[in-house]
Amino acid sequence: MPTLRPLRDTDSLVELTALLHAAYASLAAQGWNFTAVNQPVDVTRQRLADAQAFVAERDGRLVGTVAVRGPKPVGETYIGDETPQLYTTPGTAILAQLGVHPDCRGLGLGERLIEAAEGWARAQGFTQIALDTAEPATALRQRYERRGYRTVGGVQWQGKTYASVLMVKPLAPETTA
Repeated sequence: MPTLRPLRDTDSLVELTALLHAAYASLAAQGWNFTAVNQPVDVTRQRLADAQAFVAERDGRLVGTVAVRGPKPVGETYIGDETPQLYTTPGTAILAQLGVHPDCRGLGLGERLIEAAEGWARAQGFTQIALDTAEPATALRQRYERRGYRTVGGVQWQGKTYASVLMVKPLAPETTA
């Protein structure tokens, strides 16, 4: 079973970018040009700025990833687009770049990665976590809905072949035993 851990400074962003390309290839085949489909390493680095990334590692190879960060400053662009108000709301963590290598699907890694991101956000004191995904990606939206996310709006990212939905999930405060 792959192990989950925080991304390290010594991890290769070239390898992480290749993982994202592999993980998002099936979405690209459906005509959805998610940024992670073909983003260069520089965009991977940019998307990880101010974020906590988690990776799944198996036999020394990165096979899964997710990033989570706090709200963006008002006026900051999001991959060249104006940032949706949800992503600048105080108390909001943002989940992004969730991907699992096709060779490792069906092992529950996606759920474990989301749990790691939500746990990190909760521990940092965030009260909700938000994300966006392709509106026509029914299976992805249903996956998030099963985890308690609900659609609260939409956005059309510049250059994307699809409209996106904005989804949010409240985070209960961390409890101490």
